[in-house]
Amino acid sequence: MKELLKLYENKAPEIVFHWMDPETEAEGWTVINSLRGGAAGGGTRMRKGLDMNEVLSLAKTMEVKFTVSGPPIGGAKSGINFDPADPRKKGVLERWYNAVSPLLKSYYGTGGDLNVDEIHEVIPITEDAGVWHPQEGVFNGHFRPTEADKINRIGQLRLGVIKVLESNQYSPDLSRKYTVADMITGFGVAEAVRHYYDIYGGNVAGKRAIIQGFGNVGAAAAFYLAQMGAKIVGIIDRVGGVIKEEGFTFDEVVELYRNKDGNTLVSNQMIPFEEMNRRIWELPTEIFAPCAASRLITKEQISQMIDTGLEVISCGANVPFADSEIFFGPIMEYTDERVSLIPDFISNCGMARVFAYFMERRVSMDDEKIFGDTSETIKKALRDVFKKNGAKQEISKTAFEIALKQLL
Repeated sequence: MKELLKLYENKAPEIVFHWMDPETEAEGWTVINSLRGGAAGGGTRMRKGLDMNEVLSLAKTMEVKFTVSGPPIGGAKSGINFDPADPRKKGVLERWYNAVSPLLKSYYGTGGDLNVDEIHEVIPITEDAGVWHPQEGVFNGHFRPTEADKINRIGQLRLGVIKVLESNQYSPDLSRKYTVADMITGFGVAEAVRHYYDIYGGNVAGKRAIIQGFGNVGAAAAFYLAQMGAKIVGIIDRVGGVIKEEGFTFDEVVELYRNKDGNTLVSNQMIPFEEMNRRIWELPTEIFAPCAASRLITKEQISQMIDTGLEVISCGANVPFADSEIFFGPIMEYTDERVSLIPDFISNCGMARVFAYFMERRVSMDDEKIFGDTSETIKKALRDVFKKNGAKQEISKTAFEIALKQLL
């Protein structure tokens, strides 16, 4: 696996598009790792301090993810080095998407990512730039549909991603009009845990869980895990967190979801971050869902969790471990050898799978069918890993072997 990984990591990307904003200090890159299948896909992120290497590593991660979620295309990513809190953000995004629009019309599909919203920013701004839909390039480069079929499927994709959930099985509050895009990634993170116990033995009900990050992914993962009967014992977010060793009830988790301020946890029992960061890793837990930023989890934190009974990690964040390597660094390897580590490209593939679901054919717009498709995709990926390696350790190593053999 390591030799395959080295080959894949060291292979130069096919296309690097570099942009300098003429009106601000913003700088952006689109990295297309390959045009496998005639197209490439990956979201657009913005953060201060971002560089081309970060975008490259994420593009390679997307390509691995597509081996699970489909369609069989190359990986790509866009990144803009700019402060997302700057009031000039909208203008930066407008100029960026105008500059990158020829790629988006031809062979590159994008979406939302860190600090860039799919529904309120990506879709309307790309439309203004003359792109039918942010995934138009994938249609044109990979699917090559007739004009009529392209119009139908783009319409289906456009409606499906922003579809308001109608079932309280999938929505924490029907009156708030949560969409598929709001909930699907966190749903996949939770479903990966459920399928893990179904396949490898055990049951998620009664298991204790810790959630890192309470944005769209972490909050949704907490909601669905609590719905399955898991006991959420701790949530750590950027400003602090909450602990309840006997586990928050499902209703309490729903209330935390409803009360969050954007992507931030809000609670009158909030513990300051420094204290929370000392205490949470020592809490007895079986399930850990890292759903915050990339490259945060240290070896010491993982060791503490292993000592208190950790069984399975379902990654909501891409590359959650504080390794410098693109994929499989020493902390990830240490973790994979000791507990069941479900890799990000399986557990957080929900949004990529939703895009594939709506692009591939005419499909049902029913909540159950959309979410069921993501669940089945994750289950199949974990079954494929189990067939190759029935042990509870080295799940990620095995999953990477399966994926890389498709890409090299």
